[in-house]
Amino acid sequence: MGDQPTFTLNIDQNKYLSTDAREVHAVLTVASSGGGFAQAAPTEAAEVIIVDTSGSMSGGKIREARQAAAAAVHALRDGVYFAVIAGTEKAKVVYPGGNANLVRSTPATRAEAERAISRLLAHGGTAIGEWLKLAGHLLSAYPNAIRHALLMTDGQNNERPEVFGAVLQGWSGKFVCDSLGVGDDWVPAELRKVAEAMLGSFEFVRNQSDLAEFFRRVTQTSMSKTVADLSLRVWVPQTAKLKFVKQVSPTLLDLTGKRTDVNPLTGDYPTGSWGQDQREYHLCVEVPPGQIGQEIRAGWVKLVRPDTQDVVASGNVLAQWTDDLAQSTQINRKVAHYTGQAELHELIQDGLSARAAGDVEAATARLAKARELAAESGREDTARLLEKVVEVDPATGTARLRRNVDKADEIELDTGSVRTSRLRKDEG
Repeated sequence: MGDQPTFTLNIDQNKYLSTDAREVHAVLTVASSGGGFAQAAPTEAAEVIIVDTSGSMSGGKIREARQAAAAAVHALRDGVYFAVIAGTEKAKVVYPGGNANLVRSTPATRAEAERAISRLLAHGGTAIGEWLKLAGHLLSAYPNAIRHALLMTDGQNNERPEVFGAVLQGWSGKFVCDSLGVGDDWVPAELRKVAEAMLGSFEFVRNQSDLAEFFRRVTQTSMSKTVADLSLRVWVPQTAKLKFVKQVSPTLLDLTGKRTDVNPLTGDYPTGSWGQDQREYHLCVEVPPGQIGQEIRAGWVKLVRPDTQDVVASGNVLAQWTDDLAQSTQINRKVAHYTGQAELHELIQDGLSARAAGDVEAATARLAKARELAAESGREDTARLLEKVVEVDPATGTARLRRNVDKADEIELDTGSVRTSRLRKDEG
């Protein structure tokens, strides 16, 4: 298995509170390096590749999907357990046949899988929950492996929301799933739910011809993971309340509802599998009022391996009350940066929802504000996409929604809003 990676945990915050302040904010930067990452085949891994083969995938789409799935198989390293699922209103294992267990990746089994993939045809409906359920059953036979699924769809889920929701809830935390949406007929909100439940990413593949490269990249990233799971264990004092725990980089992911109680004051928050990574988390603790000069530990954060309960890094979130306004009003740059990124995401989501509901006034206000915020925070990519949806008259400053917006531009704006930019060194 090789040496284990080294984890570091750094905490950025302004600990000083005015006497009437209640909230302590901190950004935790977690990084992993060295150790197992240098090994050629470090960890047992299990991979399920899920391809949408519903009727809407006919023609060029199914051809590109076959190439993409073959590229993913090709990227599997020797010894990894794997299977390929074709998804319609049902889920079917197309390799290895007969809904068997996963098989080990070898040059021979990869070639067999690629042959099976080359025979995929498009027909039927779309039931993403069924696909995930089958992937979950296959992966659960490998409890010690890093378990990952890669899902691609071009359509809208035909399942009832409560059925889909129950599958996501049932399998949440059992494996990581990264999703890709193709074309302009899928619903970002559905893959966002998959990403949130399965601690994965979801991306928009705008050009069908780029699909194979996306599949290859996601599979290679999955192959580089060496730690199956890591929990953020957060303790807060009896008189305090942990308001939220959110991943804020590289993407926004709210972990607050995923808490597992360790004891009344401590909870574990899953972070998924790790390779050579850097991620950042925003923590907010509500504390009772304190006396001037008093300092408390508002939170104690540990990085814990759930399988062994080993603590691999830890740090403190502090609070100290002061009557010095210069101290208490200073906002930590990193906290401010990620608060702004979260606000930008929310404005875009609210604006697009209002636009879809026909509320032009609310949509215009939110998207114009988002455009302003994107420009201020150096998110040129997001600002450019917002300009395709909302225009601002430079003379009057009046914003209005553009009429004929390309559906792909809207989807790109929607999916891209969960990705954040890091605070540049020169800004910190």
